[in-house]
Amino acid sequence: MNVAVYCSSRSDLDECYVGAAAALGEWIGRNGHGLVYGGSDAGTMHTLAEAAHDAGAHITGVVPQCFAHRADRLVDTLIPTADLAERKARMIALADLFVVLPGGIGTIDEWISTLTHLVVSGDTCTRIVVVNIGGVFDNMLAQIAATAASPFARGGSPVTGHCAVVTGIEEMINLLNTITNYDNEK
Repeated sequence: MNVAVYCSSRSDLDECYVGAAAALGEWIGRNGHGLVYGGSDAGTMHTLAEAAHDAGAHITGVVPQCFAHRADRLVDTLIPTADLAERKARMIALADLFVVLPGGIGTIDEWISTLTHLVVSGDTCTRIVVVNIGGVFDNMLAQIAATAASPFARGGSPVTGHCAVVTGIEEMINLLNTITNYDNEK
């Protein structure tokens, strides 16, 4: 299974965010999954890749031309893209499961683009695990829920239908184990 991870390229973040990236990377590799990520050599992106690499995962980095100089040396397969829109589309196409770690506007953009893709395509099986450490995404989750409940949205809530929200590392790992075990039983 390929796991796409959206996270930060910012360095010097609190250990709770760095630890989540390291734990996720280790889980991906230890469980025989592949990592698909933005391919940057900085921040929690690099922490994630380093942990996945050390645990034996195949790492695919999808890097837009504007960030080519920041491509991580740990990447096994480098996929260059013309821009950020193509990067998102490639990552969505390559992944079976998505994890959103704490990050900035780029991370939120990738998360919402993925959520929109799943809703519009009618995909009811693929999941997005949102790791909401320290409530970093509380306002975004509230906005998504409010929009889903508004007259502008069709059908059920995309938060509960596609996104599973966890608040810590242990909860993240337990949920990922549940999701992947369920998928393996199909």
